[in-house]
Amino acid sequence: MNKKFIAIVLTILLSLGLAVFAIDSRLKTVCYTIENPKSETPLRIAFISDLHSCLYGGSDQSDLLEAVRAQNPDMVLLGGDIFDSRRMPDDGAITALKALGSEYTCYYVSGNHEVRHGKLDYYKEIVASCGITVLDGFNTKITISATSGTPDIYGFDDTTAYKNLDEQLAHIKQTTENFHFEESFNVLLIHRPENFEHYVDLGFDLVLAGHAHGGQWRIPGILNGLYCPGEGLFPKYAGGLYQKDGTTMIVSRGLAKESNFVPRIFNRPELVIIDIV
Repeated sequence: MNKKFIAIVLTILLSLGLAVFAIDSRLKTVCYTIENPKSETPLRIAFISDLHSCLYGGSDQSDLLEAVRAQNPDMVLLGGDIFDSRRMPDDGAITALKALGSEYTCYYVSGNHEVRHGKLDYYKEIVASCGITVLDGFNTKITISATSGTPDIYGFDDTTAYKNLDEQLAHIKQTTENFHFEESFNVLLIHRPENFEHYVDLGFDLVLAGHAHGGQWRIPGILNGLYCPGEGLFPKYAGGLYQKDGTTMIVSRGLAKESNFVPRIFNRPELVIIDIV
């Protein structure tokens, strides 16, 4: 067996191994710790975004649910596009929502996929029927604990549920203007990350967003994401942690897989865990 043949075989094997690694769609858990100087009461959040009715562990969503249970969160926040408007039936989303709603305090905001085709109210009714609180800006401030300084959660529909971004921002400002942000740690649950600078201006301590799917294709350490809707090529907020002027934003790379038209590359689906301490 000559050296050239061995080199070709090794190259093929390495290429196949790299390809398998690149399209790995196993669920992973990503953890962040955020300091809250306004309270000594810790809070653990499981953040789920962009499920798109995809299945983890079969139709019972066992892998996703076990991953959440393993982290023992105080609450679960759902960042939109839990359902899929293009390719996937609603069953996978409903199974996950029923289980999560029966086990945890859960809050939900819509994504663009729930808004499409005029089905937003329909999806909100499904979410509420699973024992999950829908946050759409018409809710009052959600206080997680009676303990002073414990984080407050605010949530609003996706931008596409409004006439435009200005209307959404005006709604957020109107809803929050009577609350004193300096007295408590304030979390904004919203679908889109590309408007981060506006959320900074509004004074939130922590923003949780999804939508970007991690930029779909990544090169770890070199390219954080190739493309995402709302930001285009080489998105600024594809996934991870971002900070500006006292506001932190965590962008989940989401859970969409078989709903995608193209595979994720070096971009495993993720469950996000946030410890506010």
